[in-house]
Amino acid sequence: MDQTHFRSCNLCEAMCGLQIEVKNDTIVGFKGDSLDSFSRGHICPKGPELKSLYEDPDRLKYPIKKTKNGWEKVTWVNALSDIANQIVTIQSKYGNDAVAIYNGNPTVHNYGSMLFGQRFVSRIKSKNNFSATSVDQLPHQLLSYLMFGHQLLVPIPDIDRTQYFLILGGNPFASNGSLMTVPDVKKRLKAIQDRGGKYVVIDPRKTETAEHANEHLFIKPGTDVFLLLSLLNIIFENKLNKPNSLLKENDIQSIQILVKEFSPEDVSKITGISKESMERIAFEFANASSAVCYGRVGVSTQEFGALCQWLINVINIVTGNLDKEGGAMFTLPAVDLVGEGSVMRSSSGSFNTFQSRVRKLPEFNDELPVSALAEEILTEGEGQIRVLVTSAGNPVLSTPNGSKLEKALTQLDLMVSFDFYLNETTKHAHYILPPTSTLEHDHYDLIFNVFAVRNTARYNQPLFPPEEGMLHDWEIFSDLTKRIELRRSGKELPTELIKTKLTPASIIDHALKSGPYGAKNNSDIQMSLELLKNSPHGIDLGPLKKSFPERLYTNDKKIHLYPEILESDIPRLKTKFKEQINVSQSKFPYLLIGRRHLRNNNSWMHNLPKLMTGKPRCTMMVHPDDAIQLGITNNEEVIVESKVGQLKIPVEITDELMKGVVSIPHGFGHNRSGTSQTIATQFSGVSINDLTDDQIIDEFSGNAAFSGIQVKIIKIPS
Repeated sequence: MDQTHFRSCNLCEAMCGLQIEVKNDTIVGFKGDSLDSFSRGHICPKGPELKSLYEDPDRLKYPIKKTKNGWEKVTWVNALSDIANQIVTIQSKYGNDAVAIYNGNPTVHNYGSMLFGQRFVSRIKSKNNFSATSVDQLPHQLLSYLMFGHQLLVPIPDIDRTQYFLILGGNPFASNGSLMTVPDVKKRLKAIQDRGGKYVVIDPRKTETAEHANEHLFIKPGTDVFLLLSLLNIIFENKLNKPNSLLKENDIQSIQILVKEFSPEDVSKITGISKESMERIAFEFANASSAVCYGRVGVSTQEFGALCQWLINVINIVTGNLDKEGGAMFTLPAVDLVGEGSVMRSSSGSFNTFQSRVRKLPEFNDELPVSALAEEILTEGEGQIRVLVTSAGNPVLSTPNGSKLEKALTQLDLMVSFDFYLNETTKHAHYILPPTSTLEHDHYDLIFNVFAVRNTARYNQPLFPPEEGMLHDWEIFSDLTKRIELRRSGKELPTELIKTKLTPASIIDHALKSGPYGAKNNSDIQMSLELLKNSPHGIDLGPLKKSFPERLYTNDKKIHLYPEILESDIPRLKTKFKEQINVSQSKFPYLLIGRRHLRNNNSWMHNLPKLMTGKPRCTMMVHPDDAIQLGITNNEEVIVESKVGQLKIPVEITDELMKGVVSIPHGFGHNRSGTSQTIATQFSGVSINDLTDDQIIDEFSGNAAFSGIQVKIIKIPS
């Protein structure tokens, strides 16, 4: 039977609408949904590959167990009962913290996994919770918590109405936006220019985004914090700041005093950006009719990632561009995770209420920095991690010092992975529990509607029924959670799967009806799951609107422009400024940065054939002058060495990079044995995280600091 199916893609943050043509239960066509008012028919190469993911012969569909004879298929009941028994036994002997959980990035792209995975985490009652947050956006959420009172009150660039867009360490052409859900971003950035505005990119690499910008400026990796301080110095010195009744005068004065020490003259020596360029940017930004400063992974994953995000917020605030059309604004999603009256309000956040056992790193929102995971497994003593549960993650490739973590995983008493691939991480598991794929289950974007550049809502119904015996991730989490509870209470475990009447869809339906666009709030829209089911192209809820002070959740309903706790990090900042980071005299004279490609923002996408077409992407980019100095040529294989490891990689000589900087993409490293990903193995590459150091972090937040890792390059003798 012929069928046309509409849904949004959930392989990245953009939520692009898809139109899928099906004939005789086989997908025969993919294109962008032209009637989706948010994505406007845009589609990137990833969307059509949902078909390849669904049909992938390497995809696991039923639970497997590691035995002396290799991997063997087992029943769900036997697997879940054995796991529950082992978890309860180990926690009874060693304490709750003996069990750790790691949630990978794809978890937030799956509302079933989010909702029921969180219930599982809460029942485990361990402090050893980790996720991809602390190798990515932790500074954003932390500063939103400290400044605005809620971790998900993240300022979003109002890209469709801004006149001046300043981008630091972000490449939305490749990411489709990040903490800025923005489909069709190329046209949206071009529209800024078409209406007489401009966008400026500051990055150590001339990225795909920078290539089309009005202006691109190279910056030395790790020095963005000093640039931001200098921009504020210029703003205050020239009285370009604007009054704001939500600010405390003491906070403004304290920041003015701080930034006086970071003059453009001194900062230019460190960053590589001239005084004149800094002054021009500051004046253009402050005098634009609307402007927004936005920083992403490149600035989040630095030694001062938290201070960078703080200063970005400060620049937007003091120039009058926070909570203003065309500036940095806040969403009001149909399922509100922020509002005090919401039935699904998430935790507002917490910080440093407890620390990791070995290095005393701070928690954020009840999670510890993943840079501590390996040492918490390897270090003996009370609280040592003996069990690890991973969900949709591949931390061996995606977290710092992956080789060390790989060694740690071999020491565990039990490892369980919720995943449909046997990959570089899950190969160490004792059980792999595979959930259904995207096209086999329903979905509602809980998180990315919070970060969207426009308020919108869309519900995705499944395209295909799962094969008999397959389970959705939420069903696996629900059953395992119940078995652990039964085992703890001394009751017999059932010999059949434990069903639950509560489903992700029923939870969302209640949240939609009770949300800001639902009947409970007297909205004309009368939002409900049924309405979304009957709106296959989604519902446009309008542009971002001014929301302060109503959605400001600090105790005094003021913006905390200079959170007192940040003062503890200022001495470290000033010390680093005085050092001026002269890496050219170091044993490791080059600074390594990562990069992202539109076709593979997660490592498991490397097993989808069409996403791996084109020229090889796992290369190390090197500036031509550096290549001449090293005596290396294009495509030549070299050794790259850091303080924690080394690898061999072919060279790609390009003037895209600032001199003294090299770049390796993340997510590769499929050359490890014991995996079962046919396509990924053919494009194995090497892992940048065999060079990054788990000991180098943003000491304030605990976020990984693997942008600007010091390395040396060794020519291999012929």
